[in-house]
Amino acid sequence: MSETSKPGNFITQIIDKDNETGKHGGKVLTRFPPEPNGYLHIGHAKSICLNFGLAQRYQGQCNLRFDDTNPEKESVEYIESIKRDVEWLGFEWKDEPKFASDYFGQLYDFAVQLIKAGKAYVCELNAEQMREYRGTLKEPGKNSPFRDRSVEENLAIFEDMKKGKYADGEVVLRAKIDMASPNINLRDPIIYRVRHVHHHQTGDQWCVYPMYDFTHCLSDAIEGVTHSVCTLEFQDHRPLYDWVLATLGTVHPQQIEFARLNLNYTVTSKRKLKQLVDEQHVNGWDDPRMPTISGLRRRGYTALSIRNFCERIGVTKSDSVVDVGMLEHAIREDLDANANRAMAVLNPIKVVLTNYPEGKEEIFTVSNHPKNEAAGQRQVPFSKELYIDAADFAEVPPRKWKRLTLEGAVRLRGGYVITCDEAIKNDAGDVIELHCRYDENTLGVNPEGYKPKGVIHWVSAKHAVDASVNLYDRLFDNEAPDANYEDKTFLDFINPESLTVLTSAKVEPSLLEAEKGQGFQFEREGYFCRDLKEEGLVFNRTVTLRDSWAKIEAKGK
Repeated sequence: MSETSKPGNFITQIIDKDNETGKHGGKVLTRFPPEPNGYLHIGHAKSICLNFGLAQRYQGQCNLRFDDTNPEKESVEYIESIKRDVEWLGFEWKDEPKFASDYFGQLYDFAVQLIKAGKAYVCELNAEQMREYRGTLKEPGKNSPFRDRSVEENLAIFEDMKKGKYADGEVVLRAKIDMASPNINLRDPIIYRVRHVHHHQTGDQWCVYPMYDFTHCLSDAIEGVTHSVCTLEFQDHRPLYDWVLATLGTVHPQQIEFARLNLNYTVTSKRKLKQLVDEQHVNGWDDPRMPTISGLRRRGYTALSIRNFCERIGVTKSDSVVDVGMLEHAIREDLDANANRAMAVLNPIKVVLTNYPEGKEEIFTVSNHPKNEAAGQRQVPFSKELYIDAADFAEVPPRKWKRLTLEGAVRLRGGYVITCDEAIKNDAGDVIELHCRYDENTLGVNPEGYKPKGVIHWVSAKHAVDASVNLYDRLFDNEAPDANYEDKTFLDFINPESLTVLTSAKVEPSLLEAEKGQGFQFEREGYFCRDLKEEGLVFNRTVTLRDSWAKIEAKGK
């Protein structure tokens, strides 16, 4: 579905009305402005799809612009990861990515313009005093004792700030608005602070850096953005956005807020995600349990599944929590339609076909995808000794058991019907080997009298390939790990079973040709992909075949 044919939302309604009235001459220019202080997560994916999608819908343009005004927390690593993620999701930006730091000179001049207009002043209150003077939601703030400095004095001190004559935190530049405003964001907000720190783009050229609220609106104006789309937490900042642009008399983009993506069983605060990484609760930003775009990609999520998910949850003005099961449904739907099938035995137990000729081997031709002939076929070897999954055998089967048991028959996927005669045990009483008979007349058919209860997957022991399999599950076992608890933090809800590593899995030989990142349905096990980074044959579980968590939650209610 093209962007123009997709259903609209309240933002497209605003743009449609603007185009009807000729407000921007029919131009639509949006931007995606991430801070390069961490990897992007699934919430950013919604913003990416929205901003770039709007540009595509109206044959406009979306800028990728890094909000790099806090170099202490930023890095080139984060910048490169963000570019990779946006491109992987299927979006392009025009020319080179833009940086707020590209406009530092212009922003400084705008600050000087505010000082000259009597709309900004240098303040020497420390952080604690600043909080005291700011007031509360119920009480107005108090004017700073430095608020009435002369224009000349403010200009001189601001110039000295630029020259590095002040220490970090010693002085700040504040906008002069209204300390009694009911909107605390308008109570003389800080617009510049001193930071003696190396910047990844500008080096040591600057030791004063603009604040986000000052930078963002002016960057939009400089670039000619028509519709500045952001999340609801910036709604209370919009009056400051408008005040800066109106006071300076610049181009005035329209800020429009939408509800951010909130997922249950998930944390998307970059600060908390960084804590997970720094404290080694996970193995990096791209750990497949992380809700980062790179983590989802490594786990086996496709760009299409994420775009489809973002489309389905829609764009609204009201905050809500989306069930993470919707995201998992999106990838199941995609992989069910597009992922080739393969056989992998995750917890192998050996099966010896006692009546199968010694040394004999066969090749079965099986379909790569039962619903897609274009996916072609592959060849699967068969021999006297096989591996099946230990979970597919039970000496004492439960009710409605449809797998292998003593004296019971099952069909091997794409192969023969076999019957189990004997279970060999070790000294501890564990079943380590099964002796079975095969019926050579059952290849592809069900002769009269044979009614196998089920179909199980297998691999030929002689031809099996060793593989490691990472069984990933949700990182948190609490529906709201990020809520405010009196005696717990989100770390207390880390799921101890979020990763199980299987090192003795056996897979069919065709998987030796699997490309890194390629997704498969391991028959009867789930959807898996070959890991993007690990050497050797390592597969990550993307998602189970069915939503097992829904059953767990239903039992708990």
